[in-house]
Amino acid sequence: MKYSKLFGKTIKETPSDATLISHKLLYKGGFLRESTAGRYYLLPLGLKVQQKIQKIIKEEMDSAEAQELITPVLHPKALWEETNRTNSVGFELMSIKDRNEFEFVLGGTAEEMLVDLVRKFQLSYKDLPVNLYQFSIKFRDELRARGGLLRVREFLMKDAYSFHVSEEDFKKEYENMKKTYTKIFERLGLKTIIVESDNGYIGGEYCHEFVVESEVGESRFLVNPDGSYAAHEDVVKFVPEKKNIAEKEESLKEVEAVRGKTMEDGAKFHKLPLWQQIKDVLFVDEKGRFILSIIRGDYDVNETKLKHIIKAYQLRHATEDEIREKIHSEPGFISPVGIKEIVKKGIEIIIVADETLSTVKNSYGGANKKNRDLLNMNMGRDYKPDITSDIALAREGDLAPDGSGPLKEKRGIEVGNIFQLGFHYSSKMKGAEFTDADGSKKPYYMGCYGIGLGRSLATIVEVFHDDKGIIWPESVAPYQVHLIGLDMDEAEKVYKRSLKTSEEVYKSLLAEGIEVLFDDRDVSAGIKFTDADLIGIPYRVVVSKRNEGKLEIKRRDKGETEFKTLGQLLSLVSH
Repeated sequence: MKYSKLFGKTIKETPSDATLISHKLLYKGGFLRESTAGRYYLLPLGLKVQQKIQKIIKEEMDSAEAQELITPVLHPKALWEETNRTNSVGFELMSIKDRNEFEFVLGGTAEEMLVDLVRKFQLSYKDLPVNLYQFSIKFRDELRARGGLLRVREFLMKDAYSFHVSEEDFKKEYENMKKTYTKIFERLGLKTIIVESDNGYIGGEYCHEFVVESEVGESRFLVNPDGSYAAHEDVVKFVPEKKNIAEKEESLKEVEAVRGKTMEDGAKFHKLPLWQQIKDVLFVDEKGRFILSIIRGDYDVNETKLKHIIKAYQLRHATEDEIREKIHSEPGFISPVGIKEIVKKGIEIIIVADETLSTVKNSYGGANKKNRDLLNMNMGRDYKPDITSDIALAREGDLAPDGSGPLKEKRGIEVGNIFQLGFHYSSKMKGAEFTDADGSKKPYYMGCYGIGLGRSLATIVEVFHDDKGIIWPESVAPYQVHLIGLDMDEAEKVYKRSLKTSEEVYKSLLAEGIEVLFDDRDVSAGIKFTDADLIGIPYRVVVSKRNEGKLEIKRRDKGETEFKTLGQLLSLVSH
């Protein structure tokens, strides 16, 4: 490709909202432009990179015996209603009607579509397992699109769905996909950490993210000292430090407490440690139930864990009016002690206690009355939770669940994920079953596996760049060689006995099947070199009268320059 003809050249300016290096460099280098918030044009250079990523993914998925297909962009809304995901997804579904008033949604994922496809066939156990994948545009009406390609509302995704006769059979494919994903990201130049994570709106019981460590990432996760355990903050487990559990349980006592509403106000007023205070957080779920979550005062409630435990899709904080008028308590002074006896008739309230409360005795906190506190509260004696479970948000320094040492907090970018779906979809969608060996009908056991191509592209730039621009790994670079012609008007005199012109070098490289971006513009050498560094193609090759018939070659990821013949260049690039 001649650079003079390329659509989308380099530019010095960056968008005013660009904060991440990948967003800035991809914009300046001529790889993308924004359409509307969270939706991007991939320009020719950007598309070539994405196509390289797609090719690698396809090769590894095919090698893993998955089969490629494609589903329609518009998903019948009735399919999503079958699984109740019209109400449970973590993003706003985008819907549309056709001329017959038939309702569709723009799919954020495609579980229902693949289940619907597979149930159209009369499969038996002999046809299983099967893993079907596609490259398709996904739509998510994200509340906050940000970071260029890292969080968008429309993107190309590789999503795959596997169907099995049993959990045992599924687990083999799950491990197969773990290995396949690791190979894919290694080929993309990305070192990933496999992190336990939340299954969210996808459904199922467990999943793992493939995360590239980066300070700009939105995934916060914790790892144990040897790296054998890594989990997202939403699901990480830990062993809380035991505090005063050997202490004798004192008598419950109500006292006057003219203080503020915060936890810090309570600790300061009573001159007692924060960990001994009970933190009470009142939520309301989508069914209108009130959820009183209680936890040791030095921890925060993990809403993701809480939602799973109470089987809720959504949670919001109760308002002060609701606390007073429906719970008959007081904001800042809520207590689990006696709260079920004072709530308004007909109001359902569920008390969920975190396991950390078993590590402390004689807690203190509110008394469900303004400026009144209780001292010496003890779980089991003074209040009985409906549920006791792990609802704590782990912190750096907490003890890893296997006791191996303190957890360390890290941040990263999620580039892929794999999910155990089990019977989550096949049990809800009628006819999603196969014929087993004994002739009986059984639901499919399922898994799904996703990679965001645009996010992977941006992540590569976050990892591979310097102060001059992008440094593409060879596997995904838009071109292999960035050819720069200097002194082109005098070239024929200089290269009589070797190469005559940079044009001939260009044609020779193309003839060998080497991908070349040829900067043939009539601009200064400085501009050409600056643009080459910004675009980040692996090999910069300069044809100049100063080089005495040889080619000046410099790798983008190295500082030194070499002088080689065309034959040596071909051997180098074709390795």
